[in-house]
Amino acid sequence: MLRSFVTRFFSLSMIAVLSAPPAWAADDPAREQSRSVVMTQYGIVATSQAVASQAGAAILAKGGSAVDAAIAANAALGVIEPMMNGVGGDLFAIVYDAKTKHLYGLNASGWAPKNLTVEALRAKGLHKLRTIDEVTVPGTVAGWDALHQRWGKTSFAEDMAPAVALAKNGIAVTETDADNWKTYGTPFKDEPEFARVFLPKGAAPVAGQLFKNPELSQTLERIGQQGRNGFYSGPTAEAILKLERKLNGFMQADDLKAFQPEWVDPVSTTYHGWTVYEMPPNGQGIAALQMLNMMEQFPIKQWGHNSQKALHVEIEAKKLAYADLQRYVGDPHATEIPTQELISKELGERRARLITDKAACSVVPSDVRQKLSRLSSDTTYLSVVDRYGNEVSLIQSNAGAFGGGLVAPGTGFPLQNRGGGFTLEPDRPNTLRPRTRPLHTIIPGFMQNGDRRIAFGIMGGFNQAQAHAQFVSNVVDFGMNIQAALEAARFTKRDFEGCGVWMENGIQAQVIAGLRKQGHQVTVWPRYFQSMGRGNAVEVDEGSPVHFGATDPRADGEAVPEQMPF
Repeated sequence: MLRSFVTRFFSLSMIAVLSAPPAWAADDPAREQSRSVVMTQYGIVATSQAVASQAGAAILAKGGSAVDAAIAANAALGVIEPMMNGVGGDLFAIVYDAKTKHLYGLNASGWAPKNLTVEALRAKGLHKLRTIDEVTVPGTVAGWDALHQRWGKTSFAEDMAPAVALAKNGIAVTETDADNWKTYGTPFKDEPEFARVFLPKGAAPVAGQLFKNPELSQTLERIGQQGRNGFYSGPTAEAILKLERKLNGFMQADDLKAFQPEWVDPVSTTYHGWTVYEMPPNGQGIAALQMLNMMEQFPIKQWGHNSQKALHVEIEAKKLAYADLQRYVGDPHATEIPTQELISKELGERRARLITDKAACSVVPSDVRQKLSRLSSDTTYLSVVDRYGNEVSLIQSNAGAFGGGLVAPGTGFPLQNRGGGFTLEPDRPNTLRPRTRPLHTIIPGFMQNGDRRIAFGIMGGFNQAQAHAQFVSNVVDFGMNIQAALEAARFTKRDFEGCGVWMENGIQAQVIAGLRKQGHQVTVWPRYFQSMGRGNAVEVDEGSPVHFGATDPRADGEAVPEQMPF
C-alpha cells in the first residue's frame, strides 16, 4: 500500500510533464470550481466576509429567523466593509416565506430632501450637485426595522449584538478590504472626520491590522435598543442634520423622520422553465429580465458556455437592455414607467432581432452616461436560508466607496452619495425631484423552478443586471451548481456606449480573438477580478431536506452553516 501511495504521489507531481494523464486519474473527480457547495439540513448565511457570515449563523443558532440572520450579517458587514455598506446607505430585499409560499420585496432606498430641487440649486448659483446634496436619506435602518417587524424572532438588540461587539473590540482587516480601503479611502484624507475615523494614524489599515470603531458601536447599540427611532431621531439624526447645516445642505429633520420603506411585488420573466424575479424600478433589475428575454431567442446552450457566439449575444443584449434602463427608469412615484412592457416577451423578441453578427457601438445615447457611471461598485450582497426554508436575498450599499466621504461627527459611518445618480436635465424619469428616489444600481435576485429556489445576487454598480443574467444562464443553460455558477468567468460592460467590454482570463483566448474580429474592444483582466462583481447564493430544493450555500472567490467571503443543535 505504501509503495502504491508513493507511486501515486510522484505521478501527481509529474503530471504537468506527462503527455497524457495516467490511467488511474480517470477515477479521480475533476472540476473547475475552487470550492465545494456548502450543504446542511440547517440554515446557511453567505456573505462577502467570513466573520459576517458567522455573525448571521450565530443568530440562526439562537433561534433567529432568516431575516434576523440577514440583519445581523448586514450590520456586521457595515463594520467590516465600511467602504461598501453600512447604516448610511440604502437596502433592497426579496424574502421567500416558506409558510405562505409567497415572495415579498422591500424597497428601502431613501429619498432626496423635500427642499432639494433643481430650482433651489440654481437659486444658490449651483449647476451641479455638491457632495452634501448627493446625500439622500439612508434607508437601511428603516429597512431592517420593517423586515424585523414582519419576520423577526430574536430581538433587534440581539440582531445588532455581533456588529456592536465587532465595532467595539475590533475587526481584522481582510486582504480585499485592505486594498479597497487604501484605494477608496485615501482620496478622503482631507475630510477631517473621515480621516479621524477611517484613516487611523493617517493611513488606511493594512491586511491583518485590527480596526476599531467605538462610535459606530454606539450608533448600532442605539439602533438595537430603539429600532428605527434610534437612527432617524435622537443623537444620530441630530449629528447628520448638524453636518447638513454646516455644509449648507437641504436635509431637514422631517426628511429623516417621515421616510418609510415600501413593500412591493417583485417583477419576473421566465427563462427556459425557470421564473426569475427582480425588484421593480427604481432599480435596474428589469435590465436583467430584458437580457434574459433576448438571450432566450438564441441557442445559448447549444453554442456552449462562454463561446464566442454566446458571449456576443449576451454583450449585445446588455447594450439594448441598458439603453432602455437609461431612458425609462426612475422613481415610479414621480414618473410613469412602462415596466411590464419593458420586461415583456414581445419586446424581448423585437430587441433580439436587432442583434447582428457585428458589435453595435452606438446603441445607447450618451447624454446621461457620465452621470450614471459616477456610481461605483461599492455594495454588499448576502443571502440566507434558515432551517425551515425561508430565504432572504438582501443587498445594501453606500453608492460610491465610502459614499461621498462625509461622516457626521460621533456616528462612525459614512453617508451615502446615492443622489449622484439623479440627472438635473428636465423632464426625464430620473430627474431630481423633491422626495424622490434616484435610479438605483443595487438589486437582489431570486429564481425558481418547481421545488428549486435560489436566492442570489452579484454586486458591482451597473455590472449587476448583466451579472445576474450570466448567473441565471450558468444555472439554467449549463446545469452548474450555485458555486460553479458564481465562479464562472464573466464579462462586464462598464460603460453605456461604445464597444468596450472587460473579460476575465478564464475565457478562452481564441474566443476573445473572435470577439475582437466582430468589433468588440476586449480588455482582459485577471481571473476572479473584483470588478466583475462579488456574489453569494443559497438554494432550497423542497424534495430534499438539505440546503445549499455558495460564495464568490472574488471576495473574502464564506457560506457558513448554522451550528447544529446538540
